[in-house]
Order: sequence, then structure tokens, then C-alpha cells
Amino acid sequence: MQEIAAESLSFMPFTKIKKGWMLVSAGTPTKCSTMTASWGGFGVMWGKNVSAITIRPQRHTLRFLEQNEEYTLSFFEEKYRSALNYCGSHSGGENEKIAKAGLTLVPNEPVPVFKEASLTLVCRKLYRQPMDPAGLNKADDERWYADKDYHILFVGEVVKALQK
Repeated sequence: MQEIAAESLSFMPFTKIKKGWMLVSAGTPTKCSTMTASWGGFGVMWGKNVSAITIRPQRHTLRFLEQNEEYTLSFFEEKYRSALNYCGSHSGGENEKIAKAGLTLVPNEPVPVFKEASLTLVCRKLYRQPMDPAGLNKADDERWYADKDYHILFVGEVVKALQK
């Protein structure tokens, strides 16, 4: 993977996240957790290029996000869809999810980087906030939060972009 400037990225975030999905990962290559996500966003905040991700409180990956200052967002070609399906339907707390999904972590990286990813964004946490249901549209609250398991929002500065 080659490091590129975040400003030179030319992907469509709505398509990449909603239809292509991504892996949200935190920890180190020897002890990490990853999960599939189809929600999130990118923008500029506090003069920095940022990502915004939301994680439900029951997700195993949340503990790793809480304990580490950086996380990665990894994007894959369509041929890895089954691996992303696996990572989205199995808990990392129960098995060797990454290996069973057929994915490989790149050694000697301080954060989880997947050999198979076409693009990896390394993000440093800037902000964390549990969602306040009082500020949520009622229809979306009823549709997405029947169990009242409101997401926790993380905003992170994109500090490195790695591309195949």
C-alpha cells in the first residue's frame, strides 16, 4: 500500500459506505477488533479532514475504539463482499473473525491495516459523544432504535491514507 494525501482521494463516499461498506477497526495488529459498517461520513471540521462513524454500545469493536487513540476505515473491492458479510455477522469476541473472514493484517503497522483493502484511512479520535435521543427525528428513532441502543458518534481526523 502506498501513502497518498487525503486531499487527493477521489472516491464517492455515499456509494463507498452505503453500497460498498467498510471495515471499522481499532487496536493493534496483534490485538484488534473490526466490524462492517454502512453508516458514516466525511467532511471538514475544526480545519481538519475528518471521518464520522457511529457504533452501537453492544459492539465488541467499541471497547477497542474507546481504548485506542486511532482507528482505521478500510474499503475493499467487490470480490471481498463475503469477507465483509462475515465481519458484519460475527463478533470478534467469540472467534478469530479476521482470519475466518479470509483477511490478513499487515504486520509492522501501529493500527489494523488489511492487505486486501484497496483504501485504508487512519483516523485519530477528536470527539466522542453518545447520541441524545431528544435530538433525534421521531420517525428515525422508531425505525432504527426500537431497542434504544443509541449509537456513539466518533469524529476522527484522517491522518493517513493508504491506497493500493
